[in-house]
Amino acid sequence: MENTKIYDSNEFQNEYVAITVKEVANILEEKGYNPVNQIVGYLMSGDPGYISSYKEARNKLTTFDRTKILEILVEDFLTKK
Repeated sequence: MENTKIYDSNEFQNEYVAITVKEVANILEEKGYNPVNQIVGYLMSGDPGYISSYKEARNKLTTFDRTKILEILVEDFLTKK
């Protein structure tokens, strides 16, 4: 019998947020926008108008708390070597 694996639901949520941010960045780029500028604008101002509604990008990103997105992005940046 194999050992039971314990999963941290925070890890799943963080990964889901990261995947969504990347997906939104790809959508923005496809639409011709600079995804870094647009996402930073949204995260700093809280104005969802920075994110295009094309392919539901705005709805996808605004589902998450901006503070949580920033936390995940900074954590990812600091842990990369």
